[in-house]
Amino acid sequence: MSANDELGTYWSAGEDALLNALASSKDGLSTAEASARLKSSGPNALTENGHDSAFKVFIRQFRSPLVLILIGAAAISAAVGEAHEAIIITLIVLGSCVLGFLQEFSASRAMETLRLRLTCTTTALRDGAERTINASDVVPGDILRLSAGSLIPADGRILEARDFNVSEAVLTGETFPVVKMPGLAEADAPLIRRNNAVFAGTSVRSGTASVLVTRTGARTEFASIAASLERQVPETEFARGIGRFGVLVTEIMFVMVIVVFFANASLGRPLIDSVLFSLALAVGLTPELLPAIISVTLARGARRMAENGVIVRRLEAIENLGSIDILCTDKTGTLTEGLIHLDAWMDTEGRPSSEVLRLARLNAAFQSGMANPLDEAIVAAPMTEAPEKSFRKCDEVPYDFIRKRLSVIVKSPEEETILICKGAVANVLEICSTLRTAYGEEPLIAERRASLEERFRTWGEQGYRVLAIATRRLPSQQHYGRDAETALRLEGFLLFLDPPKQGVTESLKDLQARGITVKMITGDNRYVAAHLAASVGLRSDRILTGVQVSRLTAAGLAARAKITDLFVEIDPNQKERIVAALRARGHVVGYLGDGINDAAALHGADIGISVDGAVDVAREAADMVLLKRDLGVLVRGVDDGRATFANTMKYISITASANFGNMISMAFASLVLPFLPLLAKQILLNNFLSDIPSFAIATDHVDIEDKRSPRHWDIGFVRRFMITFGLISSVFDLATFAFLMLVASAGEQVFQTAWFVESLLTELLIVFVIRTRKRFWRSRPAGLLMILTFAVAVVAIALPFLPLPDWFGFVPPPLPVILGILLITLSYLAVSEATKHWFFYREDRRSKVRGQRARKPRRRHG
Repeated sequence: MSANDELGTYWSAGEDALLNALASSKDGLSTAEASARLKSSGPNALTENGHDSAFKVFIRQFRSPLVLILIGAAAISAAVGEAHEAIIITLIVLGSCVLGFLQEFSASRAMETLRLRLTCTTTALRDGAERTINASDVVPGDILRLSAGSLIPADGRILEARDFNVSEAVLTGETFPVVKMPGLAEADAPLIRRNNAVFAGTSVRSGTASVLVTRTGARTEFASIAASLERQVPETEFARGIGRFGVLVTEIMFVMVIVVFFANASLGRPLIDSVLFSLALAVGLTPELLPAIISVTLARGARRMAENGVIVRRLEAIENLGSIDILCTDKTGTLTEGLIHLDAWMDTEGRPSSEVLRLARLNAAFQSGMANPLDEAIVAAPMTEAPEKSFRKCDEVPYDFIRKRLSVIVKSPEEETILICKGAVANVLEICSTLRTAYGEEPLIAERRASLEERFRTWGEQGYRVLAIATRRLPSQQHYGRDAETALRLEGFLLFLDPPKQGVTESLKDLQARGITVKMITGDNRYVAAHLAASVGLRSDRILTGVQVSRLTAAGLAARAKITDLFVEIDPNQKERIVAALRARGHVVGYLGDGINDAAALHGADIGISVDGAVDVAREAADMVLLKRDLGVLVRGVDDGRATFANTMKYISITASANFGNMISMAFASLVLPFLPLLAKQILLNNFLSDIPSFAIATDHVDIEDKRSPRHWDIGFVRRFMITFGLISSVFDLATFAFLMLVASAGEQVFQTAWFVESLLTELLIVFVIRTRKRFWRSRPAGLLMILTFAVAVVAIALPFLPLPDWFGFVPPPLPVILGILLITLSYLAVSEATKHWFFYREDRRSKVRGQRARKPRRRHG
């Protein structure tokens, strides 16, 4: 059977038959065979290429209905004998599309380079040994070793499993993990009943397993529903805002085109001229390069963030990062150094005990689940002799997030079978009936439990993370399960220290200065969490425990979550509830996590943030990955996100207001003048030239004030900005009309040439006024933005004097006309500067009133 054949209902076939069909064995494939299969079956990916070809990106530039209509209009012009007009329109449209293509293609390639830095890996048997390989290199016939935290890279059949639980919510929507085990399933069993199979895109919640890969890439179950999964990705706030902005522009454009066309037609002007003029107005009003501008700005932001240690997995999330006002985070490795060391090993009476360390060493050395820093610290603790050399492992009951404990069963040199359990103190105590004391084994009565809990609390308040160790003698048998964890004897405790991360207090202050509240969500006990919070500068008195969370309704949790700083003793499923509760109160929530139990919360947050080195499922669930476990990196990422948002909004605000004003003026002028104020080709040329500096906006500097608070999309603000500054532009356009007609007595061509220059100059230079809230001379724009703007401005003035100006219907205007236009332009900039400060003063007052209304408590009725 070839490497990627369907294999029929592989979940109902015998193991030997599957291995034979795939020409594999339980020792896996050889490296040479795997390479050959990779060539024949292709990479283990949903598509052969993770990006569009240059041709596809170029063709995409023509998908705009306006572009297609203009091309059609150019064809009509050629058909009626206006070949000159058709050529110019076609060249301008083609130039705009090429400009957009170059920027978008460059941005997509930059993002592809960044994504390659975050490759997912898995463990496979190659040449009879375990090897770490890229998930894209998995082929049918591979034997994979999966454990807690693994992201499953392909569909396969389970050969061996121990307490193996898989989260399949991405495929089935089932919230709780599914127990998986070897065996047979019915040939017609639906997906949710194939308990002997695993599927690409799902993740291991607990336990271990060996899996025979049967399907990869586009033949997996995940691939068959990938399109619908893509649609389920929640739309960002910024994307929704862009959509609303598009609707607003479309409504204005539709009304304007219809009115202007019929008005010009009724005035007896040539039909083709009326059509072209109306379409050119529509193009002039539409920020047609907005998609390319957004792509360039986001890609540049992603590159800048990568330089600062943040890899972006989903471009759209950059604006969300700049918008967050609450950051939820675990403590280990983020607020603490993450370099846990075992500080003490105590018996049940609080005295140092080498026997407790010996038992802990056996448990840590023999467990085969996910590697963790606690076990590493135990194994690194000083001992005269490693006890695992004289013991042998019999079995294991793996860790899971419900039991919060792990047991290994070992055989002593005396052939005694011993269960050694290690885990959270409360979870170990609940399965203990006795404890070891200096006087021997004694019952674990209520008074002793209270004494142990008080000691546990004291250690926690000193900053120690505490685990308990318990044992039980067992009869010899082949396998042991969770039912063996009963009637244990408490042996003692392990005390770990994980000191606060250096510089974390300053990073938390920096986040607070940017309007971001940090909330800690941890499975650790309240005493350790409160001690750490106090030491790093977080409030430690507003605490909510997992038990309290479980008793609250969704509405109750939303009310409590807002005023809570520490969520402690939290179960994995509660993290997503807390994130949802905060979002329900209108907050933009970021979640920082790196563990198996963080995946759901990472998905549920507005922006999921993980770290390089996190478990696969957490990293794949995140929108961004920090290359360094440091909140300072995140602070810089927030600044970069806000800068990206600010620059994108600059283009929208500048283009919308300038285009709106110019198009209103032209529509009005076309109705009162005896000729068209601008020819269609002149409007298109104006629009093309004014767009050239726009690409440099992605490189522009952002004022520090624009990074100090969360940024949110506000369609009302965009509308008010567009109308206010658009009307100012129209007023000065009317002043230009009056000057040209009444003072300069300009004819048709002089009028069109002069107004072309004036409208282009004002649209170019207004950028320097609107790009900042400060006095424009106090905020330095980027060098590239200045160079391109002034270069195009020089072209605008020189164009009527260049060779072949008659191609566009231009004539050299007289010197007094040029001086008048420059004077009007300078007056326009001065009035716009004054209006800007009045406008933002009004907007700040409006925001303050909205904030006061939001904080005002609602009156209860009834």
